[in-house]
Amino acid sequence: MTALPSIPVLVRTWFGDNAAWAALVEEVRTPSEDDFLANVTPVDDPAFEGLDAEALKELQTDGPIVSFLADEVTLTSADHPVLAVRVLPTADSDTRDLRPFRVVPAELWSVENNINLANMDWADFRSSTGEDGVHRGF
Repeated sequence: MTALPSIPVLVRTWFGDNAAWAALVEEVRTPSEDDFLANVTPVDDPAFEGLDAEALKELQTDGPIVSFLADEVTLTSADHPVLAVRVLPTADSDTRDLRPFRVVPAELWSVENNINLANMDWADFRSSTGEDGVHRGF
């Protein structure tokens, strides 16, 4: 499989709608009202078709704490909820809930900036998701 850079990435894993991918990338590259941006590199490579969270963790064992997947759910849902994946390896004794969660593109900057800079923890965002498991802001 193609290697990923050791920086936060947004990996396209479903290739059924090119317009939806283009719209998502545009949303992610649009600054927030306070001019914040997610520091992510979009990866549009069919080699990553079907890539899941566990496989992403295996491909990014050094570098960022969080990276993102744009899967079929992301690209077929109206609000494009991106899957946030904690990729930084943890100790076997770590019992925290580090399962992936979804985040709308307008809040991707908050997750990426705050987790990768260690301003906030995974639990801060997981606990702020709605009943559908999507973080839409605080």
